[in-house]
Amino acid sequence: MQTRRLDLTGWGRVLRATSDVARPERFSTLARAMEEAPAPAMGQRRSYGDAPLNDKGRALDMTRLDRILGFDEEAGILTVEGGARIGELNALLAPRGWLLPVLPGTGFATVGGAVAMDVHGKNHHHAGSFGQHLAGIRLLTPKGEKRAGPDKQKDLFRATLGGLGQTGVVASAEIRLLKAKGSVMMVTEHRIRDWDEHIAALDTSEATYSVGWIDATATGAGLGRGILEEGETGAGLVPPAKRGRKVPIDAPGAALSPPVVRLFNAAYWRRVPMRGRTVVKPIEDFFFPLDRIYDWNRLYGKRGFHQFQCVVPLGQRDRLRDILETVAQSGAASPLAVLKRMGPGRAGMMSFPMEGYTLAVDLRAAPGPESLVARLEGMVRDAEGRIYLAKDSLGSAEAIQAMYPERKAWAKIVAKHDPEGALATDLVRRLKLRETE
Repeated sequence: MQTRRLDLTGWGRVLRATSDVARPERFSTLARAMEEAPAPAMGQRRSYGDAPLNDKGRALDMTRLDRILGFDEEAGILTVEGGARIGELNALLAPRGWLLPVLPGTGFATVGGAVAMDVHGKNHHHAGSFGQHLAGIRLLTPKGEKRAGPDKQKDLFRATLGGLGQTGVVASAEIRLLKAKGSVMMVTEHRIRDWDEHIAALDTSEATYSVGWIDATATGAGLGRGILEEGETGAGLVPPAKRGRKVPIDAPGAALSPPVVRLFNAAYWRRVPMRGRTVVKPIEDFFFPLDRIYDWNRLYGKRGFHQFQCVVPLGQRDRLRDILETVAQSGAASPLAVLKRMGPGRAGMMSFPMEGYTLAVDLRAAPGPESLVARLEGMVRDAEGRIYLAKDSLGSAEAIQAMYPERKAWAKIVAKHDPEGALATDLVRRLKLRETE
């Protein structure tokens, strides 16, 4: 199949690759490409590090394989190709009273990417991870087409969910949808004063969707302050979602300097009154707030940024507080920091979620955050937590492998379906994830 050589990055724009990229438009073309020269798939490259990259190799761009193949509106079952975008599907489904069961933080993510990362969302404490809502997948492996699901090819299914695309290309998925009351969100916002109040608010929230923005620059008595958002779907009229604006150039380094970030975070925290408030939002503004700013990753300048996201068990919340304090004292954090309560749900052998708390923080690439991330990595390991591979760009092989106890069993299944390692990506090689010994 014809390819085009492209220079590519993950969303953080730090790690880069040059690949020969094919862009199939039909399943038959994709199947032929996998038969002739198997290669890892990529979608919109919204993973932050090198998970979607294959430097000096081939890649399959799935973005034209984005068709809806079937929709049972009574049962709420959607069958869709792997390149379909989450946000576009959501816009079609919500007016019909349905939502995708799990929505990540960007609508630009593809269904194939959601499977490969077993993504979680603002309802993980209730609904679990994306893969737990799949009735089946159609997979193209280097050894041929496979169909897998909860009751068929179970080992292959579990190895694929959260499996970083290493078992094959997700050609299509059959998704069990969730009922929705309409295409607007009723959102209650609470101003949170400190860490203990933030954790308590997350623990006691009964909302279907909840997420905490956290001021990762606040220290001392204000450590952990932020805003908790609780959301429910609703019906009614609401102004349309705001039109997106594009960041036309790489921002100068001073744009997100520590003093600027501290001032912005303080103002953002105070925008919600102490008594709280309830607002009505378009559904996409609640689930995908940053999608309104096209190419927002350019705000970090030409050097890009890293994101650090971890999860720790419920009993380790004090260690997570120490992790946040380490970030706050470093002065490296940006305005983008999120705290969520997670439930026990995870679908795959290499899935990220565990019951506990997850913290995600963006870190400017300059000055270099390598030593900070190495320190945070050790703290997560000591807390028996794990780091999210969809966000990682600086993790060490030894530490990451220790965080995923089913990794060796997963690697053996991967080797069975891709014995030549044709689907390996830069992240998989960097972290030596496919090693079986």
